[in-house]
Amino acid sequence: MSSEVREHIEEHANALNPNHEQRSYSRGQVILLRIVATVSWLVLVVTSIYYAFEKPHEGQYKRRKIWNQNWAHHTPFALNAIIVSIYWIVLYILQIPYIASLYSADLASETLTTACNLASTFTYHNLLQFGFIHLWCRSYFGWALLLQIVNFFNLTFAYFKYPKTTKLTHIAVVAAPLAWTFVSLYWTGAVAVHAKHLAARIVANVFVWTWLVYGYFYLIVFKDWALGFSLSVLSAALGVAQFLTVIVAVQWIEAFIIMALLFLGSLAIAVPGIFGKDPFKRADGAGGDREREPLLGGENA
Repeated sequence: MSSEVREHIEEHANALNPNHEQRSYSRGQVILLRIVATVSWLVLVVTSIYYAFEKPHEGQYKRRKIWNQNWAHHTPFALNAIIVSIYWIVLYILQIPYIASLYSADLASETLTTACNLASTFTYHNLLQFGFIHLWCRSYFGWALLLQIVNFFNLTFAYFKYPKTTKLTHIAVVAAPLAWTFVSLYWTGAVAVHAKHLAARIVANVFVWTWLVYGYFYLIVFKDWALGFSLSVLSAALGVAQFLTVIVAVQWIEAFIIMALLFLGSLAIAVPGIFGKDPFKRADGAGGDREREPLLGGENA
């Protein structure tokens, strides 16, 4: 293999490496990222729609539609199909401008460079979510959970690796998918361990509060109202699902309390003017520099 071919392969491999941040991309790298990001997104969208209405026709275990699995395994972390479906429809729509930004004609533009830096993370998220749907619908819950764990680390790494993004890109590619993946760990995990008995519900009543802790970590440290609002919506999905099926339990009450607290905290960050000051003001130098505040940096507006 000639050195030129080796360099060409290495160049394209670097473009697909989420650990490798670049200041600029060659035309070949940009074309590659355009293809993999767009195709992976289309595959995920089509798969999501298909399995929302059709069940798999092959597989060793029970085969169901996405939401039929949710209803068949009504755990303490079962979610409301309507709210989560709307969440994903809105997310897919918000991701369209990000994909469009990959097609910028100016290879030297900062917008294109930022989009390319996130393209590998975006692609891996799409592929992992694609695999998750197939495994979930075929009742391979342990493997489905494993993919969500990998995706959680994939998105978390991108969150800290690329703090300087536009608001819309941050919401569509990082914050909203990360919030879903975090919630999905509980959703899938509860099914994987057959958490339907009383002891499991008691444990769930405690662990559901980690949603609030997780959300407020990003609200206080990074002032990330996008992730806070996303978790608030998903908490509402949990509350509605639990209320409609297990009214005597307390999980739905806790979920609605968490939803309200996350919503109010996110509102306090998103619209600071209504409070007259920063409700989570930090001491100078605390918690890192402003690069860790993806939704407030003036240059990212």
